[in-house]
Amino acid sequence: MSTPSPTTVDRDTPAAPPRFEQLGVIGCGLMGGSFALALKAAGLVQRVVGYARSPQTLARARTLGVIDVEAPSALLAASGADLVLVSVPVAATGETLRAIRPLIGPDALVMDVGSTKGDVVAAARQALADRLGQFVPAHPIAGKERAGVEHASADLYRGCQVILTPLAETDPALAERAQALWQALGARVRTMTPEAHDAAYAAVSHLPHLLAFAAVRALAGQPRAADFLGLAGPGFRDFTRIAASDPDVWRDILLANAAQVRTQARHFRAALDTFEAALDAGDAHTLRELIAEASRIRTQWAAGAYAATPPSSDPPCTAPPSSTSPR
Repeated sequence: MSTPSPTTVDRDTPAAPPRFEQLGVIGCGLMGGSFALALKAAGLVQRVVGYARSPQTLARARTLGVIDVEAPSALLAASGADLVLVSVPVAATGETLRAIRPLIGPDALVMDVGSTKGDVVAAARQALADRLGQFVPAHPIAGKERAGVEHASADLYRGCQVILTPLAETDPALAERAQALWQALGARVRTMTPEAHDAAYAAVSHLPHLLAFAAVRALAGQPRAADFLGLAGPGFRDFTRIAASDPDVWRDILLANAAQVRTQARHFRAALDTFEAALDAGDAHTLRELIAEASRIRTQWAAGAYAATPPSSDPPCTAPPSSTSPR
């Protein structure tokens, strides 16, 4: 299977920051709450209306000043908004878009923050009908270890990468508006197809999460698991950090991108077989060369050698993100 090539969109001079009368946030957790706070801090929105399924979350968002008005439904959160952010688990995207479509304004920009894009785009095609051109799918590569609106921050997206996957039907003016908005929040924006996005993030996020989950389970299933865990140090901590991710979020992501994850799993098995063959043969030279190659690539990546856009003057994301963040 060939991997679609992403298309990078760069601007030497970012467009003027767009301003909005009303933001409707559907899902007032870490991602949606941080988006609202970032727009407020940048002076890009006059009023924020929010909705969350949990009344406690909604009330907390209002108390913290994340939102200005509590909406009793997703539909009413979108009513009158010229910007709508859908920040819900990817499996709930279609249901949410169907719920808000009747009151999406004719000029409103609608975005999501889902970590998979193929399923989100398919859901949007079914749910939005005549409003499909107003939808710009987005994936901010940002997050924190802890979920919830209590941990929302106006700086969450500063220095981070945001992937946009506009559709053929997307209004080009709204796609440009979305890019300018994220850039105004301090993000580095890339544009690619949904297929290229899902192939890339299966490799750099979804499979690594699956491996972390599997590694912890493999250890836990052994008779001396408690003893082994008691001896674990920084290496185990760093490798397994993402195994503590939200189970519901990651169930949905892995199922939504299952085909690409399986493709990456085959690549991983082939690489693991190469290492095991060197171990079986006692081939120290080959084993060292395999490790050295991996070390070199990791060092180059950490230094920015593979960055598609020049480093931002803003500091990088404050916490190492899991590419999907807790809501």
